[in-house]
Order: sequence, then C-alpha cells, then structure tokens
Amino acid sequence: MKDIIKMALKSLYDNKLRTFLSTLWIIIWVSTISLVIAIWYWAQKDIEDQFKTLSVTAIAVMPINTESSSSKLSIDDIEYIKKAENVDKATAYINWKLQASSSTNSIQAGILWVTPDIFEISNLEKLKWDYISEENVVKREKVAVLWSSIVDDLFDWNTDIIWKTINVWRKKIKIIWVLKKSGWSIGPVSYDDSIFLPYSTADSILWKSWTTRLTVLAKDINSIDLAMDELWTILREAHRLKPSQTDDFRLRDQWSKVISAQESARTMNLLLTLVAIIVLVVSGIWIMNVMFAWVAERTREIWILKSIWAKRSDILNQFLIESVVLSVLWWVIWVILWEILIPIINDYAWMTTIRSNFWMFLAFSFSVVVWVFFWYYPAYKASKLDPVDALRS
Repeated sequence: MKDIIKMALKSLYDNKLRTFLSTLWIIIWVSTISLVIAIWYWAQKDIEDQFKTLSVTAIAVMPINTESSSSKLSIDDIEYIKKAENVDKATAYINWKLQASSSTNSIQAGILWVTPDIFEISNLEKLKWDYISEENVVKREKVAVLWSSIVDDLFDWNTDIIWKTINVWRKKIKIIWVLKKSGWSIGPVSYDDSIFLPYSTADSILWKSWTTRLTVLAKDINSIDLAMDELWTILREAHRLKPSQTDDFRLRDQWSKVISAQESARTMNLLLTLVAIIVLVVSGIWIMNVMFAWVAERTREIWILKSIWAKRSDILNQFLIESVVLSVLWWVIWVILWEILIPIINDYAWMTTIRSNFWMFLAFSFSVVVWVFFWYYPAYKASKLDPVDALRS
C-alpha cells in the first residue's frame, strides 16, 4: 500500500499543471456555489431585519396638501378613530429636521413630537427613567427622550445625561430618558435617529405650520381592511368633506408591504436556487469531461502497470488515492480562501455574506462524488481493455 500511495503522489507531482488546473476548477466551482448561497442568506436576513420591528397591523395616515387647501388631519382625530370597532390603538406625531446641540456637539436630528401612545404601540424597551407622560403633554413641558445613538453623537456616554439640557432650535430641553437602539420606525422616520418631545410643545418650537401624521393599529391582520374602511369613513366625516371633495389624507397599511417583501423574497430565493443548481450541473459536467479525458490519456500507463504484474485492485487503488488526495487538497485550499474572502466582502462590499453549512457540505459532497467517480470509472474501464487495444490507444 505504501508503494501505491507513493506512485499516486508521484503521478500528481509529475503532472503539476494538470493537477493545478483540475483543482482550480473545483475551487472556483464550490466557491461560486458557497458565495451565491451566502448572498442569498444575507438577502433573506436583510428582509427579515427590515420587517421584524414593523407592526404588521399598523396603518399610516398621512396628510394630503394641495395648493388650494391644506389637510385637516390633527390630533383631535384620534378620539374619533379610537371608537372604531376594528381599531386597537392610535397615536399622532409630527416630524421635523432641526439642529440639536449639547455643550460640546451639534447635530442635525430628526425631531418627533409624540403622544404617550407611541411608546405603547412600539413596545419600546427602556434604559432609564420614564417615558414621555400624559402630564408632560398637558403641561407642555420641554422634556426629551433620546436614543442611545443620538446620545453618542451629543455626549460622552460615560456622562450621566439624565436631566442634562440640550438645545433644539434655540429652545432648552431637559433629557428625561434614554432608549436603546431598536430599529423601529414610524412611516419614513427612524426612531434611532430621532429626539422625542411632547406633542404639545411643537407650536412653541416650530416657527411655521406643520402637518400631523397618525399611526393606527388594527386589532389583528384580518381586521386591517375593515379598519381602513372605518378610518376612511370616520376621517371624511370628522373633516366634513362633501361627497364631491377629494380626501385630504392617505391611508397605507404595513401588511401589504410585508406581503410584497415576502413575494420578492420568494422570487429571489427561486432565482438564486436555480443559479446554484445550474452552476452545480454545468460544473459537474465540466469536471466529468476533464476527469474522463485525464484518465483516458493514461490507458497506456495502466496496461504498462499490468504488464509488470500489477494487480487491477492496486491500479484502481492508485487512482482512488489520487482522487482523494486532490479532493482533500482543494478542500483545504478552498476553506482557506473562503475564510480570507468572506471578511473582505463583508468589510468592503455593500452586503454581508452569511455562511450556510448545509450548502457548503452539499457542494463539497457533490463535487467529491463527481470527482471520485469520474476518476475511478475510466480507470476501471481501461483496466478491463484488451492489452493490444490498450497499447494501440
């Protein structure tokens, strides 16, 4: 057996270029499969992350302003909306982009004037102190809830910033609470990049007219369409719109976004699966041809070995050892390249690849099966040829 192993290794060493080219194709093949699947898993996770913090029963109510008229959407509409049969919760907010500053830093931040209902709707997790309360709204207190990312921009995190003062458009605001980064958003506005103020303080800080937006939660997914119908009726009546007048608000439910994203994800999954299968099949056929041609070229070598009384099993074992050695070789090389390539992609590309051990194992197993079979089978076939025909070939 030692002699067979030595002959196998010598054969690979004596044909370095052929060994390198065959190994290189396998590396490219499996790397392509693994990279495609890694991108696939990243895309799936990215879609999941975008919608995991989204309340699927949320309905956004946005104002529609025209040159001739402005929307009548306001916080007063909340009282009418809460009476709807298919509505669970509702909140009003105003968003604006203003300059916020501490004693050391200044940033452009999103400002959200909110009612206490927004915290209940979002199921936000607290770090310190308390939420903006109903009392803050009634007393029109200039207090703020900050997110940890905003705090990092304005303060040294080691500093206790509760009850410290920041300036929002030249108005002094006291910080009463800090929230962890959540990934939540309300409409197009990200919570993590915003400063929360009581809704009632908007008129004392903003210098121009603003528009109010509403977020409404339906009781469940099955109630979304019914809730939207109720909202449309209630808001038209509250705004005293005549049948001939167009709506001064727009309704948009989040569930339709989720459905659309899921359909896109399924389409992308199907596309990437087909790409992976095509790469597997095409590469497998290529490897079959390369291996078949390589071993077929060695028919004469096989019969020279037989002429010096080498057993058929010894000859086949030599070819089997060669295929196993090459499989292990390219596997080690590919793993090393994979470990180098993935961090580079994650650091410098716009995407983050995610490994899939299942697909990595599948690509490896499939390639080993193809490699060993189409190395071993031609050798087995050549070993059964008539000596004269084998030497003539």
